[in-house]
Amino acid sequence: MPLVAPFRTSFGTQWIKDALLLRAVTDDVEGWGECVAPADPLYSSEYVEASVDVLRRFFIPAVAEAGHLDGTLDAKGVGPLLSRFHGHRMAKAALEMAVLDAELRTRGMPLSRELGAVRRRVPCGVSVGIMDSVDALLDTVGGYLDAGYVRIKLKIEPGWDVAPVRAVRERFGDDVMLQVDANAAYSLGDARRLARLDPFDLVLIEQPLPEEDILGHADLAGLIRTPICLDESITSARAAADAIRLGACRIVNIKSGRVGGYLEARRIHDVCRAHDVPVWCGGMVETGLGRAANVALAALPGFTLPGDTSGSDRFYTTDITEPFVLDDGHLDVPAGPGLGVAPIPGLLDAVTTSSEWIEL
Repeated sequence: MPLVAPFRTSFGTQWIKDALLLRAVTDDVEGWGECVAPADPLYSSEYVEASVDVLRRFFIPAVAEAGHLDGTLDAKGVGPLLSRFHGHRMAKAALEMAVLDAELRTRGMPLSRELGAVRRRVPCGVSVGIMDSVDALLDTVGGYLDAGYVRIKLKIEPGWDVAPVRAVRERFGDDVMLQVDANAAYSLGDARRLARLDPFDLVLIEQPLPEEDILGHADLAGLIRTPICLDESITSARAAADAIRLGACRIVNIKSGRVGGYLEARRIHDVCRAHDVPVWCGGMVETGLGRAANVALAALPGFTLPGDTSGSDRFYTTDITEPFVLDDGHLDVPAGPGLGVAPIPGLLDAVTTSSEWIEL
């Protein structure tokens, strides 16, 4: 799926989205899952082709062998069943999502209600990639503010940090809710440079150091005033609890694909809420399927900060589902059973490059 514009981060530039979708079909319903693994192992060790392989060879056969696709789907059993396989959380999340969608459609239950949502609408932020110039950045941010987004997130890297943040603050003022995302592009030795962001009253700085460097984040927290938010480092509820205990973060970004599914994402939410740590929902350039699930997750009570739950037109001219349209800076939480959305056959066919049916 082509993006409306290139999306550049500290680890690369994305022009298209290679989306891996799963469809779980029973006699009565079908459920959809989306794997958020990117095309290349740059954000994490996972990538699309590896996800295809591990799903085909290990995860789907394991679920079939256990009888989870015999018409009585049980999404809660998918995670424990696959726990003996190391890693590949994004692939696991996609399979759990498809099974969960089918299960909830059978029960007539929206995903939001199953997860424990308390809101019918969620406030939306937008992620702004690294630009060729500060002028281009200011034009892009201005467009998103005019569209109604309530929070702006700027991607940063060494050499593209203090100056663009200063320019955005000077142009749009202190009332704009502003945060930055480093995608692990810095080291603890950059603490003095990162401290130069403190005067700009940022909501947070997201994942400044490598994902394994939890102690480094804890040390950095004592050297800068801007709250540290962890993203790539949070792979499970246990990882979140450890990071909070060590003082490595004051805010957590929850991405269901990164942590192995929406049920684990809910557990992370519960851990953070118990420790009074705000959470928000991150995005992975999802299609309307993943976007619907993210909006449902973002409606839980602990999600007190706007997430990267932008409208469909942030990334796609044409999505594969009915588009999510921003309304006064918010998106409506889907109210239908399961995800509440499904691919539109003609739109899905137009962008499908290959498909495979596995009979169980």
